[in-house]
Amino acid sequence: MIWIILGVVALLGVSLLFYMYKQAIQENIIEQTLAFPDFPQSFGEIRIFFISDIHKRKISPEFISKINNIDLVIIGGDLMEKKVPLTQVSENIEQLKKLGIVFFVWGNNDYEVDYHELDSLLLQHGVKILDNTSYLFESEHGDRLELVGVDDLVHERDELKTALEETKSESFKILISHEPEIVDKFTAAEKISLVLSGHTHGGQIRIFGFGPHEKGRLTHLPHTTQLISNGFGTSLVPLRLGAPSETHILTVTTRAEA
Repeated sequence: MIWIILGVVALLGVSLLFYMYKQAIQENIIEQTLAFPDFPQSFGEIRIFFISDIHKRKISPEFISKINNIDLVIIGGDLMEKKVPLTQVSENIEQLKKLGIVFFVWGNNDYEVDYHELDSLLLQHGVKILDNTSYLFESEHGDRLELVGVDDLVHERDELKTALEETKSESFKILISHEPEIVDKFTAAEKISLVLSGHTHGGQIRIFGFGPHEKGRLTHLPHTTQLISNGFGTSLVPLRLGAPSETHILTVTTRAEA
């Protein structure tokens, strides 16, 4: 009898591990429309593909083929980690470049490798690196949209004040930071409308709904709106539970004020 019980337990354990592995390798695309009263009407709308925490995963052409009509691609940090070959990173970037202009902010795991080599690779591919800098888009009507990116908070390389120095007070600002805690470093005075982050993996493995971090979510805060992604890859083990991997298509547009 004991052997039957042990066999059942072992089978359940293997089944659970397989289920967790399947959650880790999913290619979910979460589509959301975010409407802001201060988004310039002259831009109409912009479509952003946001992907964070790729780590060891490979981005397949089949996955990219499912995504259409993207204006901006934003990598929210942890593009790689130690032992990931640069050739694989290069192939992932090549896939993302098929969608549109690519922007990147540094994550903590990106510094596990020779970051000078990663920096050089990104530049070779024409990726725009937002390391405490901003990037300006201007419409034909003179309206401004700015992407603002900060370097990694874990290594205390973030300098939001520096990143904002050359931005325009009247522009619509989207801030990209690998770590979500960046929202604690500014107020409504900076006029940052949207923040895109990753890092937490949504807790990655959640037991009965509980995990080391909150599940990825869109949150409307008093001074900004923040998206925290579960991320595309995993760290330590290629397993997830209750926080499946995800990427995002965000349609940012204007909303008439009531």
